[in-house]
Amino acid sequence: MLNMKHVASAFCLFVIFQTANAQLGFSHEIGVITGPVQFRSDFGSRADSKTNFGNTGFGIGIVHYLNFAYRADCNCYTTDTYFNDHFKLRNEISWNKTNLDHFGEFVDPNKVSAEADRLRGHKGVAKNLDIGTQLEFYPLSIRSFQSFSYRLAPFVSLGVHYTSFSPEVSTTYQNPNPLLTGNVLEPSNFYSFWDPGSVDASPGSTWSIVSSLGARYKLNKLSDLMLDFRVQYYFNDWVDGLNHQLEFNKKNDWLLWVNVGYIFYLN
Repeated sequence: MLNMKHVASAFCLFVIFQTANAQLGFSHEIGVITGPVQFRSDFGSRADSKTNFGNTGFGIGIVHYLNFAYRADCNCYTTDTYFNDHFKLRNEISWNKTNLDHFGEFVDPNKVSAEADRLRGHKGVAKNLDIGTQLEFYPLSIRSFQSFSYRLAPFVSLGVHYTSFSPEVSTTYQNPNPLLTGNVLEPSNFYSFWDPGSVDASPGSTWSIVSSLGARYKLNKLSDLMLDFRVQYYFNDWVDGLNHQLEFNKKNDWLLWVNVGYIFYLN
């Protein structure tokens, strides 16, 4: 279950923030994004290509932009300042899901130990709801892009997202001598080299840093296509439901998301 109390609070703040911004007269854009997600977690072997490509899911989202270069209340350009002509504020609500599995040398088919079987049987699902804001910087003039001086406008961005996560954990391994009876997360069914309590599917919430590199392609006066390559780093290592303490567990959970989007200009 999602932590709906925290999500509702964040959404209310999001709506209040947007209502306040709307009074300033800046123009608005809205769009949809979707694309594949590589979830980099404690599942599998770090830096292993099979892990990175095997633990790939998808994400979808709705984005809203404040365009400082144009005023909606007068259908005119704003004061020509560097900030107004090179920055946009991007607000987003998105969701991603990734099925997680163990890959790499420790689950190689030639491994026939009980520990290898424990890893092969262990599955997970990362499910995350995000609400957040990013500031996008366009090296080229936003005004010139809107007037078709060029059709391609690259950008970089940095922002903060609030994430509500609800992982899932399962295993097909059944220890013949279990420590507990009737416990879904029976500890002896999981890799014994992990510290006790390393597997936990409890829902929770955290903050994350989001950075993107992308570009817009202008289709017509009122719409753009967007390609966006995102890195998102969570301030939490339980987003995937696994937080083992082995020496190579040096980072919190994070992801890579390549998304494409369609952006429509409302004003």
